[in-house]
Amino acid sequence: MDVHKTHLSNADFKKMLLSELQDITDISLKTVKDRAPVELDQQATGRLSRMDAMQQQSMDTAKEALRLRRIRLIKAALKRLEEGDFGYCLNCDATISVGRLRLDPTFSLCIDCAK
Repeated sequence: MDVHKTHLSNADFKKMLLSELQDITDISLKTVKDRAPVELDQQATGRLSRMDAMQQQSMDTAKEALRLRRIRLIKAALKRLEEGDFGYCLNCDATISVGRLRLDPTFSLCIDCAK
C-alpha cells in the first residue's frame, strides 16, 4: 500500500488497523510472563535483584496498559468503519483529513476539535 497517495480507501485504513491490532496482540501475548508477579523467594534471588525484577515488571505492566488503550482505540476505529462513521469528527461531524488519518487512523477528531 502506498501511504503517499492523496486518497486511501476505507479498505486501506481497515487493513492498516487490523495489521496494527495483530502486531500489538502478538506483542502482548509474547510478554505475558514479563508482567507476572515477582517471586519473593529470598533463597533464589538477592534483595537488589528482586527490586530490579519488580521495577521491570512494573514497567512491563505499564507498557501493557498502553497497548490495551491502543487496542481500544483501534477497535473503536474499526467499529466506525463498519458503521460508516469513519473519517468524520465525533465532535463536529466535519471530515477528518486523509493526511491526519494516514498519520493515525484511530483519530476521531478533526484538527480543529483536537486543539
